[in-house]
Amino acid sequence: MNYLQRMLAILLLSIGGMTGAHAHAMLDHAEPAVGSTVKTPPVEVKLWFTEALEPAFSTVQVFDQQGQRVDQQDTQPQPSNAKVFRVALKPLSPGIYKVVWRVVSIDSHVTKGDFTFQVAP
Repeated sequence: MNYLQRMLAILLLSIGGMTGAHAHAMLDHAEPAVGSTVKTPPVEVKLWFTEALEPAFSTVQVFDQQGQRVDQQDTQPQPSNAKVFRVALKPLSPGIYKVVWRVVSIDSHVTKGDFTFQVAP
């Protein structure tokens, strides 16, 4: 293999690795929406991801302004759609809440993130 062939092979492998990075499960949208203010306290948080998830290794947690956990610790996928996860909430008071997620897609890539929403007084 000459120098030009080796460089072409390296370039192709690099491009192939970059396209594989798009297979990570990223947050598509949420309910309540990211950064939203809701008038009625939600009873659950639902998250839609771009890839199917491994339920045993994926979590969603919700915290109040004092850092206290306010979810029911029952993260689970939607039975009809492995890209949707939900967690039930305890009764919420007005305030700002932080949703923290860490998920593993079915191709074993780990992604995580967080966002807030507010319950209006």
